[in-house]
Amino acid sequence: MPIIVPQDLPARSTLDGEHVFTIGDKEARAQDIRALQVALLNLMPTKLATETQIARMLANTPLQVELTLLHTTSRKSKNTDPAHLEAFYQTFDQVKDRNFDGLIVTGAPVEQMDWSEVEYWDELTEIFEWSRLSVRSCLFLCWGAQAALHHFHGLEKRLLPSKKFGVFHHRLVDSLPALVRGQDDEFYAPVSRHTEVLADDVRAIEGLQVLAESDASGLHLVWEPEQHRTYVFNHPEYDADTLDAEYRRDLARGLDIEVPRNYYPDDDPARKPRLRWRSHGQLLFTNWLNHEVYQPTSLPV
Repeated sequence: MPIIVPQDLPARSTLDGEHVFTIGDKEARAQDIRALQVALLNLMPTKLATETQIARMLANTPLQVELTLLHTTSRKSKNTDPAHLEAFYQTFDQVKDRNFDGLIVTGAPVEQMDWSEVEYWDELTEIFEWSRLSVRSCLFLCWGAQAALHHFHGLEKRLLPSKKFGVFHHRLVDSLPALVRGQDDEFYAPVSRHTEVLADDVRAIEGLQVLAESDASGLHLVWEPEQHRTYVFNHPEYDADTLDAEYRRDLARGLDIEVPRNYYPDDDPARKPRLRWRSHGQLLFTNWLNHEVYQPTSLPV
């Protein structure tokens, strides 16, 4: 089944070129199908790349999904054309009276800041509170996962000695939940962050389950089944070249950045990166859509 996106969204031509099944919103309205309503709060500065990555993951399932793109009003994006936001994005005020089957909140390059220093923190916490009654299931990515755990459970992030950067080996801790059905016992996932939430802190909270982690990079996947919240601390949605672009961006800025680990063959940045996480990432998003968004029926939409 296709993913429904705004008719002229640039991501659509990219996905169509990859033979990913998309359909424009105008065409979809002519069909008698109730698509799953999923909102994407895109906090990343690279909004076009991120919306394409998430849409790709949501499209490759048997379920029809209509994607609503959201941006914050508290902070103006410096890296996205305002005309793109005006054409394809909505604000929270425009959707707060709606119910959604799913909400995805991305990461953001603000993890070294205190919560209160983030310009849109008040707006984000309002969205978190709204999600309690208006969203069937939430998926939080990277800093978005840290922020959600802090808001809902008071957990703090901790600053790492240096940026955790690369593709790291992970393992399933619990293979029984449907959210990880079909996942290999061991897999790889891209990591790019300066902070972490400790697994022991998560395990001390009743209702939170650690499903996957890494000896080298810590938590990867936490599930809160009673509230239908999924916390992913890394980036299974990344493209093959996303870490490469981050690495070269930081080099150009003169930052002290190490070569991303286990990413380039022989850790040589002159060589083409290896894509080793796509199957894990796709299955994670597919399971989330099926078992956390589609099958639960506790909230009428």
